Amino acid sequence: MVGEYRDGEVNINLHIERLVLNGVALESHQRPVLKASLEAELGSLLGQSGVASGLQKGAAIKVNTIHTDSIAIAGNNKPSSLGQQIARSIYGGINQ
Repeated sequence: MVGEYRDGEVNINLHIERLVLNGVALESHQRPVLKASLEAELGSLLGQSGVASGLQKGAAIKVNTIHTDSIAIAGNNKPSSLGQQIARSIYGGINQ
């Protein structure tokens, strides 16, 4: 993730190369739903709440260094709900 100020706004570039979900069975048609939900929720969180002040001047964070909260996954979780949970966890890890 990279952030920088431009006229009071933050430009954020976030790239998630790979997301590994152990113990979660998703069918191939569910993966795009999870991805879209994760992207939408993370974009919404970043747009509404921004990033921690330490990141506002610009920073690069490697995904493997972000510590996130655990996610409780129920057996009947929808991909859209799971994507939102993952996004909230990633957002919390970015802003620690």
